[in-house]
Amino acid sequence: MNRWGIPRSLEDEITVRDKVCVYCGVKLLEGVSRNGSRKYVATWEHIINDARIITRENIARCCAGCNSSKGTKLLADWIQSDYCKKKGISEHTVAIIVREVLKRT
Repeated sequence: MNRWGIPRSLEDEITVRDKVCVYCGVKLLEGVSRNGSRKYVATWEHIINDARIITRENIARCCAGCNSSKGTKLLADWIQSDYCKKKGISEHTVAIIVREVLKRT
């Protein structure tokens, strides 16, 4: 289990599924080189900001840039943010897993 309470088996499954950021679609880096940018490094994301929801439908990987921008905002609010507008992120461009959450909220 990692420090966010995600079991190793789920972590492995999500790592295979999410090779690109579920929000902006950039190819995720598994680490950062010395003095390199962390912007595209893979981070763990709770699509619905509730650390108690540890399911394949709520846990995803996204780039550090999107994760930092989203923070604790509600997904539906964040999708309307200036950050998303500038990056071309919308309910039509995000990964299917994110679209499914948006449909339910």
